[in-house]
This record gives sequence, C-alpha cells and structure tokens, in this order.
Amino acid sequence: MADTTKYEHINLLVSHLFRHEAGKMTAVLARMFGFDRIEIAEDIVQDTLLKALNEWRSQIPENPSAWLYRVAKNQALDLLRREKLFGEIKEELTYLSEQQEHVLGKLFLDDEIEDSQLRMLFACCHPAIALESQITLSLKTLGGLSAAEIARAFLTTEDTINKRLYRAKEKIRSEQIVLEVPQSKELVVRLEAVLKIVYLIFNEGYSSSYPDQVIRHDLCEDAIRICLLLTRNTLTNLPKTNALLALMCFQAARFPARLDDKGAIVLLKDQDRSLWDAFMTSRAYEFFRKSSAGNEISEYHIEAAIASYHASAKSFEKTNWEVILRLYNLLADIKPTPFVFLNRAIVKGYVYGAKVALEDLVKLESLHQNYVYQTAKGDLYAELKENTLARQCYEKALNLVTSEPEKRLLEKKMRQLKGL
Repeated sequence: MADTTKYEHINLLVSHLFRHEAGKMTAVLARMFGFDRIEIAEDIVQDTLLKALNEWRSQIPENPSAWLYRVAKNQALDLLRREKLFGEIKEELTYLSEQQEHVLGKLFLDDEIEDSQLRMLFACCHPAIALESQITLSLKTLGGLSAAEIARAFLTTEDTINKRLYRAKEKIRSEQIVLEVPQSKELVVRLEAVLKIVYLIFNEGYSSSYPDQVIRHDLCEDAIRICLLLTRNTLTNLPKTNALLALMCFQAARFPARLDDKGAIVLLKDQDRSLWDAFMTSRAYEFFRKSSAGNEISEYHIEAAIASYHASAKSFEKTNWEVILRLYNLLADIKPTPFVFLNRAIVKGYVYGAKVALEDLVKLESLHQNYVYQTAKGDLYAELKENTLARQCYEKALNLVTSEPEKRLLEKKMRQLKGL
C-alpha cells in the first residue's frame, strides 16, 4: 500500500512538471534543432519524463525541475554528437560558446528559456499557416495543452485538432519556416494571433478541464509572464497587449476566493471579496490605464473593462450590471462567439430577469452539448421555480462535465432544488 501511494505521488509530480515545464523545454530544444525538426524536441521531452517516472521510484531528486532540464540537455547532446549536427546550429546561437555543453547550458537559463518561448510563439504564428492552425500548434507545443483541452477551447473534436496539428507541421516542414522572431511590421502582424494564444492558455488555466483541478496556476502564470514580456518590447507593447494583461490580472486576483478550504467551488456571488488579491488588482488597473493610449478598442479592452466593474463592486448585489450589459453588447459586435452570447444572456438575467435571459439562451444551438450552457439554463429555471426543467438541465450538465469539483457543485444545486 505504501509503494502504491508513493508511485501515485511520483506520477502526480511528473504530471505536474510535464504541464509546467514541457513547453519551455520543447521551446529551447526546438530553437537549437530548428523548427522543422520540432518532433525531435518533443521526443526528447517525452523521453525525459519517462525517465523521471522510472528513476524517481527509488528516489525523487532534491530539485525535480533541474533534474528534468539536465537530463533533457544530456539527451540533446547525445543526439547531436551521434548525428554530428552540432556544427549546424544556427549562426545566431554560436556566439554563446564553441563548446556544446556551454551552449546548452546557456539555452536553459531563465532568460534564454523566455526568449526561446517567444521565438517559438511567433514562429508558430507564421502567416503562411491558417490562423486556427497557428493557435492550435502553439497551444499544443508551447502551452502543453492536450488535444482534448484545445478542442474544448474551439468547441470542436479531438480528431479535428489532431488533423490541424498534422497539417500545420507539414506546412512548416515543406516551406522550411525558420524559428525566429520577425521584425518590424511582420512582428506586429503576428501579434494578434500571439495574444489570442496567450488568452486561450490563460482561459484553460482559469477554468481547467482537468478532472481534479478547477484552476491551473501554472498555465495562468505562464500566460501572464509571456504577456509581460510582450510589454517589454517596443513593437509589441501596444494598448491591446496591456488590455489583455489587465484582464488576466483582474481574473487572477480572484483566485484566493474561488475555492473553499475543502477545494469546493465558490461562485462569484458567494465569494469573500476581502480575499481578492489587492496587489494583482492594483497591477490590473495599472495595465488597464496603459491600454487607454491610442484609439483602438479591442476585445481585450472590453473584457478588461467588464472585469474592472466586478473588481470595483463592493458586493455582488452592488455590481453595475447595466453597464456590464452595455459592454457585452459591444463585445458581441466585435467577437460574436457562442460564449460571449452566453455570458451576455446571463447578465441580461441580472438586468431584466431570468425569463428574458432564457429567451436568449435557447437560441444558442451550438452550446447544447456544453455543461456550462446547461448549468446556466438550470440556474435560470431554478430562479423561475421551474424545478423539473432545472433538474433536467443539471442532469445534462452532469453527463457532460469532467471536473469533479464542478460535478459536486451541480449535485449541490440539485439538492437545493429539493430543499435539502
């Protein structure tokens, strides 16, 4: 029994490190091997994690992350020596050192890891690749998201995502796309896709599709860190970049209040707002002010504005829902997606009542197989005392959801319908 518990702990640790470090290691190795050989980088990362699963059974290293980077580095060196490829490393990297170990050592330093991640991100967003494929490839390679997680973000199937990944890699290979940060106007052209990727990585962290995790702090931290890096470059430090950063900081400020001490979900209306992170909120307002420069109003500006009204409300009841609804109307004009319409309908419920909100929700055919949609419908029926219809929606949501905390929340709502 003790061995079983130990192995479960090792599996959880490796799984955590895979989610947190795999994208970084792949970015560094892809920068060295060349983007056309990204599969080699991915194979080395996978082999490294398999070695961790096997070797840590006897003893977990003092610094597991450092162990992973060291083993990945050694595997890369072995491969380079076997294939005699070291002399073919791109000219831009040769300044680091003439010695193999020194080059790889430099590449795995924090600053170089960040630089490698940005290079990969912009390389994935090459205009020769379809936008959806750019985003898919980046989420898989850099964000470490699974095909299932990406499919959830796109409201599509895993098979569709896998096909996109294959086509994107074939395009890169056949057209010999170089792993580099483009300059001047080309960099700005790719920024839109880069920001979308950062946004989706944060969203997956904010509302994780993992069965046992509501929040994936590692993904949220990575998204915020990458966006911060973009604000430090004069070409990418644009108002919309700051608006996205503000949005993520507003959302991250709520993390301490989103779960109770037992890991149960605490809804926004029930959260203790004194637990919201004041420092993150102040940073959010700082970036939001910076985003006001210029005349452009992006989707991130509007979403950050919505988040700012939640942040400034003293309580859920004192939230300015009328202004938030006007903002959702603007957002729906520039980003007419099913989830924007879903959220707007929910806000309409706070302004005009549950019946009006339901009239909007029933029109969203594409979301009928989504648990968030069914939960929202159930909540509105419950508010209208239509308990049978509310229960039907909650049961549908239970059949669709994979998150255990979300299941427990739905079960709680069903008990409340019975007055328990």
